[in-house]
Amino acid sequence: MRTYIALLRGVNVSGRKKINMAELRELLKTFDFQDVKTYIQSGNVIFKSKEASILQLETTIKDGIAENFGFVVPVFVKTCDEIAAIIRESPFKKQEDLEANRIYYTLLQTEPSKNFLASLRQEDYPNELFSIRSNCVYLNCLNGAGKAKLTNNTIERKLKVEATTRNHKTMLKLLDLSQ
Repeated sequence: MRTYIALLRGVNVSGRKKINMAELRELLKTFDFQDVKTYIQSGNVIFKSKEASILQLETTIKDGIAENFGFVVPVFVKTCDEIAAIIRESPFKKQEDLEANRIYYTLLQTEPSKNFLASLRQEDYPNELFSIRSNCVYLNCLNGAGKAKLTNNTIERKLKVEATTRNHKTMLKLLDLSQ
């Protein structure tokens, strides 16, 4: 069995698309997932599965949520190694920024087209630094995420891909819980 981390996009935000994490854990156990754990209420799940196909895992979770909770949410499944690599490859490593909770990872469902990437790279967002890799947009929100203009929704719109964002502390905690 392999350990995976699933990130659900847009659940339990502003009272919309509510999913009780205990109910989500029980649902995932029905798919023969083992050691299912959730972290905070924003749709972070650690689990073990014999299934090797990431696409199949994402589809199973997405379809299960639609059937049991009545709405569709994007689901991103990553291996522990993938999460570790995403964290390791971050260009933003200043301790001051990490401790101030300024560092965010916007994980991309698919690789965006080169044209969309080039266009976004040309944009300037005051008090926001960003770097784009094939599967992640790294953000350093110097004035905090609450004031940021380069949001998850903006990234999705500009790159034409589904995305989900987590802060540095959450990414580290998910990796820790998966060990």
